[in-house]
Amino acid sequence: MCLSLDSEMARDDVVSMIADAIKKQIQNLPGQSLVLENDGIFDSIDDAIDKAEQAYHQLERMSLAKRGKIIEMIRQKTRENAQRLSLLELEETGMGRYSHKVAKHMLVADKTPGLEDILPEAMSGDDGLTVVERRAFGVAGCIMPSTAPSSTTIHNSICMIAAGNAVVMSPHPGGKNTTFEAVKMINEAIREAGGPDNLVVCTREASIQNTQAMMSHPKVDFLLATGGPGIVREILASGKKGIGAGPGNPPVLVDETADIVKAGKDIVEGCYFENCLQCIGEKECYVVESVADKLIQEMQRNGAYLIQDKAVIQKLTDLLTTKDGPNKAYIGKDAAVILSALGISPDFDPKIIIYEVPDCHITVQDEYLMPLLPVVRVKDVDEGIRLAVVAEGRRRHSAMIHSKNVHNITKYAQVIQTTILVKNGPSYAGVGLGGEGYVSLSIAGPTGEGLTSPKTFTRPQRCIMVDDFSLRSAIKLGQ
Repeated sequence: MCLSLDSEMARDDVVSMIADAIKKQIQNLPGQSLVLENDGIFDSIDDAIDKAEQAYHQLERMSLAKRGKIIEMIRQKTRENAQRLSLLELEETGMGRYSHKVAKHMLVADKTPGLEDILPEAMSGDDGLTVVERRAFGVAGCIMPSTAPSSTTIHNSICMIAAGNAVVMSPHPGGKNTTFEAVKMINEAIREAGGPDNLVVCTREASIQNTQAMMSHPKVDFLLATGGPGIVREILASGKKGIGAGPGNPPVLVDETADIVKAGKDIVEGCYFENCLQCIGEKECYVVESVADKLIQEMQRNGAYLIQDKAVIQKLTDLLTTKDGPNKAYIGKDAAVILSALGISPDFDPKIIIYEVPDCHITVQDEYLMPLLPVVRVKDVDEGIRLAVVAEGRRRHSAMIHSKNVHNITKYAQVIQTTILVKNGPSYAGVGLGGEGYVSLSIAGPTGEGLTSPKTFTRPQRCIMVDDFSLRSAIKLGQ
């Protein structure tokens, strides 16, 4: 059974239908760590890295055709296990939505780039032929987020293996068992394709100590961190090559020329996806005053719950904000759960919560990974652009705009400078779900690589043949 994003089967009845069966599977797995022998899970970080290094050298000696077969088998296993892994992730983390996780796993299986991303480049002329090949770094250290412990593990593994690297995963404590199951599945796929054992590894204990030991280990050649600003700062201070996929606070801007009916639907669906757990999701909405009322009506028509009472908005803000930032108890939770905590019981199943606030409101300026969408009215598109840039905070992550005015879209794109800019669509189109292009679950705004792919995890090697094998240049006789 495959679930579409819009399927009614996406609701809690699906989870209840198969939860017991999945739990029985988990309980029947041998050992406390949910893994079998040779599935890439180790007690010691040193042992894990040693095994990964050995696997890297074995992969080096394999053909590209064999590497491609490994990747295709991982894709196949991901499709077969998408529902199981999605439910495990939802049960362990308590964040997001089941059907959206299934869709995300299928997206990773289908649209994560492979060997086609590392094709060689060639330059020829009177001085000969130069070829640039993409070479592996060696052993990669990947720090996983709690928000997508399975799909990110799979996506990064495909990218790293396509690039020719071995991978040491550092699971987030809040999603470690799901990461273990993903690592187990990946190693099973690699073995079935004839690849080396332990090409993707991690430790049974998910801890800060193991993460720090991995980051400083001399056999780990570079680091990829997918998470908050703290971990990105740590990898950049590690002394190794570091790629940081940090947080975002994506604004969506709606001007007076937009198709408001479509904008209302797209904005709700984008914010609703995974309960806005993804860093690409619409986190605040700037709308030109003349179309604001109509946009709010359209968002309500598409499943948004509108809070108008200022006292209730303040109560919502107090509930979801602590002295340390957003209240972690509500990250990725359903809108109905948040409303219930406020004593509100809507007569429908709300997708997101919307409310009007000034631009300085904390839920506008900070990223809340929850199905919230604060709405800010602006006098014109120029004010909207200026305020959206402030809220985005130079994170260089994602932004959206709904407009039919190419000049307005161009101004917004030039000023906001985000890695992803979606025009007239939901935010998730920016990572290939309903939009063209490959998927990336590690969007490196802080370090500038953007949407990471296998090419990101390689280094170029230039090979030069002087004078010869430039077939277009003049024939050099007598040499």
